[in-house]
Amino acid sequence: MLHKIINLTVRDVRFPTSLEQHGSDAMHSDPDYSAAYVVLDTDCGLKGFGLTFTLGKGTEIVVCAVKALAGLVVGKSLQEIVSNFRGFYRLLTSDGQMRWLGPEKGVIHLATAAVLNAVWDLWARAEGKPLWKLLVDMVSHRLFRPSIYAPGSDLEGNMSSRMCQSRIQSGLCRASTSDTSPTCSQRMKLWVRQLYDVQYTSSTVQEKKSLLSVGSEPADSSCFSSIFRHTCESAGGQAAERGSDAEGGLPGVHHLLCLARIPRPAAQTDALKSGWTKFKVKVGADLEDDVRRCRLIRQMIGPNNTLMIDANQRWDVDEAISWVSKLAEVKPLWIEEPTSPDDILGHATIAKALAPLGIGVATGEQCHNRVMFKQLLQASALQFVQIDSCRLGSVNENLAVLLMAHKFQVPVCPHAGGVGLCELVQHLILFDYICVSANLSNRMCEYVDHLHEHFANPVVIQDAHYMPPKDPGYSCEMLESSVKRHQFPEGDVWKLHQNK
Repeated sequence: MLHKIINLTVRDVRFPTSLEQHGSDAMHSDPDYSAAYVVLDTDCGLKGFGLTFTLGKGTEIVVCAVKALAGLVVGKSLQEIVSNFRGFYRLLTSDGQMRWLGPEKGVIHLATAAVLNAVWDLWARAEGKPLWKLLVDMVSHRLFRPSIYAPGSDLEGNMSSRMCQSRIQSGLCRASTSDTSPTCSQRMKLWVRQLYDVQYTSSTVQEKKSLLSVGSEPADSSCFSSIFRHTCESAGGQAAERGSDAEGGLPGVHHLLCLARIPRPAAQTDALKSGWTKFKVKVGADLEDDVRRCRLIRQMIGPNNTLMIDANQRWDVDEAISWVSKLAEVKPLWIEEPTSPDDILGHATIAKALAPLGIGVATGEQCHNRVMFKQLLQASALQFVQIDSCRLGSVNENLAVLLMAHKFQVPVCPHAGGVGLCELVQHLILFDYICVSANLSNRMCEYVDHLHEHFANPVVIQDAHYMPPKDPGYSCEMLESSVKRHQFPEGDVWKLHQNK
């Protein structure tokens, strides 16, 4: 597994989503969903693909930052990198001069994420496995080393030992050779036997559980049942999440939630008819309008379905408390990004004030790094952790956050949507469930139903479930034809747009 990296290319790829206000909210009125798209070439012909997500203008700055990091990557072999991945992470984030641009935040950290995502994709491809299975197999074979994840938090401890301890406590592996409790492989088999051909029925939908082999030994191939719940979010800030709860079946196992866009209010009724039960509304621009829309959606979905609200950092602390208190009548599960993502104590104040109303705080999609997550968790400032596959330093840093969230027993509900975020984050939440949390309670994973057609291995949603990826890699390879058409500013899409 030498695979010497001989070249790194990065391109500015933008989609004109602002034309129809896709992804718009109270703070971002005209986003053009974009990506700094990285390709690593190796001497044996194998490629690694990675990206980081942006909103249009400024993507060229991220591209420049990636080019600045290229000299730290080109010339290294994959084996050299993964044998001391922690050291490689430090190399990218602690360069004596470029570190001044962060450290580990802002444009330079977005660029780091793009590069590291490409390295992880390359590694998974070299092993012939989807990324989530690469990680699971490392744990199963006790190859998961502290050198894999990002350094720097006093709460992380020894990742491999902590993870093993959590899996022992969850009954997913044996503490010793004399222990007769089921292994991870055996437990997954047991769960599959209980779930196989079982149909969970909501109001109008029967959700069949899909099976996927995750074992690495032919004689003892285990299976993982994909049991993910689905949500929907409308475009233009009038959103609705959808999910379907499992009734009966294996006790204590709940579906994971994902978000999907619906283009018009009438589609909310269609979602209900299809079995969705969880809805999210964008708020923060106008209180009177927020109250009107939230009441309307609550009336449409009924009292037993779940409603969530998202302000996208619109308010200051006191305003957030006042505004959300006035929306408490619609009983939202959480308020997402109520204030500045940097205001940790502000989030704690909001969380404390809203707790008596039964409303939690969710944040993290613009949380710079694992240290900020550590402080948010220590301050009890959030009840739902929203990791991002392109904001943090790739898999390395997200693993550290998953571990800290597990320590504090705070559910991880990743941010997704955008360009390629669903494709990436599905691997992280699969790994979290199998090897870290072993729990699906209150866990949610966004899904937005657009731009997937531009990927070689797009995320697959079946019967309102994320299907575990089967193709090798990190699922972020884009179709070359799409890249060429949407490359900014020379792509055909942008030439046409500029001529109008």
